[in-house]
Amino acid sequence: MYQIVIYLYLCGVAIASLFSEKVRKMWRGEREAIRVLKEKVDPEAQYVWFHAASLGEFEQGRPLMERLRREHPEYKILLTFFSPSGYEVRKNYEGADIICYLPLDTIRNARRFLRAVRPCMAFFIKYEFWFNYLHILKHRQVPVYSVSSIFRPEQVFFRWYGRQYGRVLKCFTHFFVQNEQSRELLKTLGITDVEVVGDTRFDRVLQIKEQAKQLPLVEQFIRSAGKPHVFVAGSSWPPDEEIFLRYFREHPEWTLIIAPHVIGEDHLQQIEKLLDGFHVERYTRLEAPLSSPEGDTRASSASTNTIEAPSGAVGGARAALIIDCFGLLSSIYRYGQVAYVGGGFGVGIHNIVEAAVWGMPVFFGPNNQRFREAQELKQNGGGIEINSYDDFARCMDELTANPEVLVERGRTAGDYVTSRAGATEKIFKYLQL
Repeated sequence: MYQIVIYLYLCGVAIASLFSEKVRKMWRGEREAIRVLKEKVDPEAQYVWFHAASLGEFEQGRPLMERLRREHPEYKILLTFFSPSGYEVRKNYEGADIICYLPLDTIRNARRFLRAVRPCMAFFIKYEFWFNYLHILKHRQVPVYSVSSIFRPEQVFFRWYGRQYGRVLKCFTHFFVQNEQSRELLKTLGITDVEVVGDTRFDRVLQIKEQAKQLPLVEQFIRSAGKPHVFVAGSSWPPDEEIFLRYFREHPEWTLIIAPHVIGEDHLQQIEKLLDGFHVERYTRLEAPLSSPEGDTRASSASTNTIEAPSGAVGGARAALIIDCFGLLSSIYRYGQVAYVGGGFGVGIHNIVEAAVWGMPVFFGPNNQRFREAQELKQNGGGIEINSYDDFARCMDELTANPEVLVERGRTAGDYVTSRAGATEKIFKYLQL
């Protein structure tokens, strides 16, 4: 049945590639992967293979890759992606020796791929369970590890109709899971090579915080706005923007920084229409300040979210800065007192720990049930779920009127991220590399 589904999916991708540029890139990249491996693989080297579906999984695997590269240069690293949103962003990542797409999981593709690279071990990040690749790796006695995986009772492996496919889980040498529930669920399938280590993503966001850049253009805009508070919206979608922008039209004491998930011109213009009456700037159109800060441009361990705000060009007007480029969001969060992370009114929230690490409360929409960090942040007060404009307005009013509540919720969010670091260390300790 699995093989039939894969071939039907393959046909669907081939057809979809005629109409979608994104699918076309994936289709072309998968077909070229074997050629890339034949050209680049060093037959004398030992390769460690990391597979990430997309960008989020890559960030979870990145602490492992970088530590392996730093401490064991005798290994070369192969990094594969399934989604163009991961490959296109990280195809020039310097932490891997070879980066390519992973061809779809047919028996023929899996054999050709593994014959070309012959990895000495493999790491599959979070939800990656490729039936044919994993069975061939097991047959070849290649150690395979599942990293930052998390399991729920409703997943196909634990349903009566999914038990046959669930055999793929027995191809793994060891699971490094996020929570105790995952270990207990795997035990029901007779799988006991499991260790609860947490999520490597927390290690990664702490690394990102340490490496965050100071952004003189953003600092200049905040100073010129002359407001006491900064609200940062990251990875926002139209349903998110309609809620929080409605609120800030009536609350000019906040400066807005909006980094939308989609930065196409149509979406940017849609945001600008919602910001009617604001002084609006786009990041790429800001003029450089007369002088930039001297010295190291990396962030200190403490959040720099308090900037002196003399009156300036914007004066007392409502002010909003739209980030119309990629790669800045993780550094921009450092300038906020409150964050909003989008996606919760669509397919699911984006990375909320990237904001929480800076020690500020984080708003997000209702579609967050699949995200453990969202549930835990809601419980401890560092995260705030909203279902409507009224929810958002009520919570923002409370934070604005009670600065001590804002500070306490932010501290709780930051402490939550810090307390869950260390998964990378636990994995390396087990591997004894």
